[in-house]
Amino acid sequence: MNRSIFDLTDRIIVITGATGILTSSVAEYLAAEGARVVFLGRSQEKLDKALDGCRARTPDAQCIGLVADVLDKQALEKARDLVIDKWGRIDALINGAGGNMPGATISPDKTFADLDFDAFQQVVDLNLHGTVLPSLVFVPAMQEAGRGAIVNFSSASAPQALTRVVGYSAAKAGVDNFTRWLAVDMARRTDGKVRVNAIMPGFFLGEQNRRLLTNEDGSLTERGALIARNTPFGRFGESDELHGGIHYLLADASKFVTGTVLAVDGGFSAFSGV
Repeated sequence: MNRSIFDLTDRIIVITGATGILTSSVAEYLAAEGARVVFLGRSQEKLDKALDGCRARTPDAQCIGLVADVLDKQALEKARDLVIDKWGRIDALINGAGGNMPGATISPDKTFADLDFDAFQQVVDLNLHGTVLPSLVFVPAMQEAGRGAIVNFSSASAPQALTRVVGYSAAKAGVDNFTRWLAVDMARRTDGKVRVNAIMPGFFLGEQNRRLLTNEDGSLTERGALIARNTPFGRFGESDELHGGIHYLLADASKFVTGTVLAVDGGFSAFSGV
């Protein structure tokens, strides 16, 4: 019987930053689709909680959690070797680790001259270097297996200038460029067997941006209302609305797709605001 081009059964998928709101939702979904999912995170406690959520949704889920910082090459190599020892190969990597810091953000009462450069460097390290280094560690395993898919996390702040988030924007713009660079390199070196793409979420509520976009009573802040007005759907995204795009980029349905940045943003990137 022919398998569906969307079938992810037994695909071994490593997800960095897998304890976050969006990434844990994606991890749970992929496990429910029959993939073998490796949760990577810095906190064993958070990993345990995420794994409990995965197994609550799918009791027979094949999912494991491994502690590894995306900026620690030795920890990533150890995680890679543990996965290969357990399941024999690695089919995909989702680079979901990322985040922002107040010091790398210009608040309305500040100017660029107030930027905390140390915080800027940390944000670039986490988002850009924290995408490059896991790719560096896990790509050889995909090359050896003769198949692989990488999905990086971009941002709506990457292709255009959004006020305030100077560090995060710079880092995610770098992720977009790295996605295209590695896609071309892998296409040439593997005859298209290893593909590299990115997902570009629009605005989704999470712990890091909730206070920026919503008030304590749940109403929108001035910035939150501005974003909603500039999103043709008129709302923020729900975490499950990322599932389909990521599934597509991992599956054979996209086997001739590489070097793309897929927007899942309710039309935000298409709208000029006019």
